Amino acid sequence: MSLPHAILTALLEKPSSGLELTRRFDRSIGFFWSATHQQIYRELGRLETAGLIRALPQDAPVRGQKKEYEVLPAGRVELERWTAGGDEPKAVREPLLLRLRAAAVVGTTGLDAELARHLALRRAQLADYREIERRDFPPSGTPADDRAADGDRLRHAVLRAGIGLETFWVEWLTETRAALPADPS
Repeated sequence: MSLPHAILTALLEKPSSGLELTRRFDRSIGFFWSATHQQIYRELGRLETAGLIRALPQDAPVRGQKKEYEVLPAGRVELERWTAGGDEPKAVREPLLLRLRAAAVVGTTGLDAELARHLALRRAQLADYREIERRDFPPSGTPADDRAADGDRLRHAVLRAGIGLETFWVEWLTETRAALPADPS
């Protein structure tokens, strides 16, 4: 149920075409709520049919021209309703954890290489998040600090959650690799 709400959020931040929206998902919302381009386009159609968004009027109809969407008042009301609601935390569904559990049964041959690969990916993601934080959320007391409105503080809170999760994974993967028995091969 959250994909339509992720799209409504992104469109309230900035009206966008489907292509622009998928690119924005790849660069921001997709860090914590991923969706394929097909899922996004399909959901745009559903939201439009439901009267929650509309395609902005275009000056002249041109074949192949991108539709740009905006949120209608009913879409804002739906997003406000959903934001005020609640969900139960979701169980972690991480294949790497299942792989480790299986390795406890069948042995750890080759597991270190997979852990090293994950560690490199997590370190890269952490570096990306820290660069976004450096660029978009300068330390207090700087001139850009004046723009720290509620929305910016909440966006920064989401980014800090990502930084915390990636920090956890880097530390956990490092410790887990160190705890692996020596590879018998």
